[in-house]
Amino acid sequence: MEENKIKSGKEILDEFFKEVDSIEDVDKAIANSLAELYNNGKLTDKNVINELVKIRNNNGNKD
Repeated sequence: MEENKIKSGKEILDEFFKEVDSIEDVDKAIANSLAELYNNGKLTDKNVINELVKIRNNNGNKD
């Protein structure tokens, strides 16, 4: 019966962010940053942009 349970949106997101870094061809740094923002309740467009800029700068791409 449990396998037929309909998941809530939060359950789907929790599961996605728990496994996002294991998805093939996903950048690990980006996946981990997004998961961390989600887990900390800080997944906003502004925070995502800031994290992407930080990762880009850490990779030596400052333009």
